Amino acid sequence: MKSNHSAQQPASRYKTWLQACCIIIVLLATGGMALNYAFPLPPLYPNGSAVVIKSQEGEVLRAFADKKGVRRTQLISPEQVDPFYRQALLTYEDRWFYFHPGFNPFSIFRAAWQWGVNGHVVSGGSTLTMQVARLISPHSRSLSGKLTQLFRALQLEWFFSKDQILTLYLNLAPFGGNIEGVEAAAQRYFGKSAQLLTKSEAALLVVLPQKPSLYRPDRFPERAKAMRNKVLERLVRYNKLDQYSANFLQQEPVVVAPYFQPLQAPLLSRMLQQGYPHQAVIQTTIRADIQKRIHRLLTTVSQRLPAKSSAAIVVVDNASANVIAYQGSADFNDVSRFSYVDMVQAVRSPGSTLKPFIYGTALDLGIIHSQSLLSDIPSSFSGYKPQNLNGTFQGAVSMSEALKQSLNIPLIQVFNKETPEVLIKNCNRLGFNYSIKSQI
Repeated sequence: MKSNHSAQQPASRYKTWLQACCIIIVLLATGGMALNYAFPLPPLYPNGSAVVIKSQEGEVLRAFADKKGVRRTQLISPEQVDPFYRQALLTYEDRWFYFHPGFNPFSIFRAAWQWGVNGHVVSGGSTLTMQVARLISPHSRSLSGKLTQLFRALQLEWFFSKDQILTLYLNLAPFGGNIEGVEAAAQRYFGKSAQLLTKSEAALLVVLPQKPSLYRPDRFPERAKAMRNKVLERLVRYNKLDQYSANFLQQEPVVVAPYFQPLQAPLLSRMLQQGYPHQAVIQTTIRADIQKRIHRLLTTVSQRLPAKSSAAIVVVDNASANVIAYQGSADFNDVSRFSYVDMVQAVRSPGSTLKPFIYGTALDLGIIHSQSLLSDIPSSFSGYKPQNLNGTFQGAVSMSEALKQSLNIPLIQVFNKETPEVLIKNCNRLGFNYSIKSQI
C-alpha cells in the first residue's frame, strides 16, 4: 500500500503543476487579449499613403507625399530588394530576427548592462520588430516608452508574419529628409531601384536609418562612408562577406546620383491622385516616350503663344482607346499661363470646335468653296474687335487655310452670311442639341 501511495504522489504533483501551467497560460492569453483590445495597433501608415503615378512601362510620372510631406516611391516586399541588402540588414541590425518573439532578451540585457556601467547608451537592444513598433507608434525615450515599444512589438509578432514585419520596416524606415522606405532612398541617392543596388550602396542604406540626418550621403559623404565601412566589417565578422571583397568595397567613394523630381503628365497625375488617394501606386496607360515628346512640343509652342494663353494635347491609341499621352497645360512651370488649370478638363465655350461646322454648312449652301479668298484683317463687328490667337493677321487667305490656322475674322464673315439660325438647324440635324437664345 505504501508503494502505491508513494507512486501516486509524483503523478498528483505533475497533474497539479500541469493545471497551474494551464491556468497561467489562460491568464496570460486573456490579459494579452484585454490589452490588445484596450490598446489596438495604430494605423501602419498613420499619415496616409504617398501616391506614385506610373507610366505603362513602370516609369514614375509624378510622386506625391503623404499628409506629413513624407515621400515613398512605392510599397515594396522583401523580394523586390537586392538580396545582399536584406542579408546585410539582418546581419547588422537583427541576426536573430527570424527566431525571437519580437524582442531579444540577451540584447536588452547587454544594452542595460552597458548603460549601467558607462552611464550612457553604448549599444541598442532594439530588434527590427521593435524599430517598426517605434515607427508606427512613436514614444518617449523613457522606461515607460520602452515598455510601450516592447508591447507593440509583441502585438506585431502576434498579428503579422516575419516577412510582413520586414516589409513594414523596408517601407517605413527613415532615410533622411522626407524620404521613407528603401526604394525611395535608392531612387533619391543612387537613381536606381532597390533591386539594383551595389554591395557598397546596400551597406550604406543599411546604416542610414540609425541617424538619417547625420549619415546622409548627399551632405556628409565621409561620415556616410565610415558608417558604410562599419557595416562591411560586421559582415566580415559574421562570415557574410570575405575580407578581400570588404577591403575592395571600403575603398569605393560615396557617390550620389543627381536627383530630379519626376514631373510628367502633372495635371493628369494630380487628377488621379485626388481620385484615388489611398492607392499607393497608380498604373496608367501613358507611354513615357510619347508623353515626353508632347511635353517638349508644347514647351516650344508656348513660346510663340500670346501672354496668358495655354494649350493642351491628349493622344489616344485608336486601337485600344487608351490615353497614351496627356499634357493638360502648355507649361506646368509657367504660372503666368495658368499652368495649374487642366485645359483638357476645363469647362469652356465651344469656340473653334464649331468652325468646321460653320464652314461645312457654308459649303453646302454654296456661299463659299474651299479656295474662296477671305479677308483676315483688323475688323469691327458691331463694336466687337476679334483677334487671332497668335495676335497677327494674314490678309487675304483661302477658306481651307483659314480653317487650318483657326483664324477668327474670316470665320465671322462667313458666319454672318450663313446666319446663326441656319447653323443651329444644321447642327440639330447632326444630333447636337443647340438652341438660339432670345438675345441672338
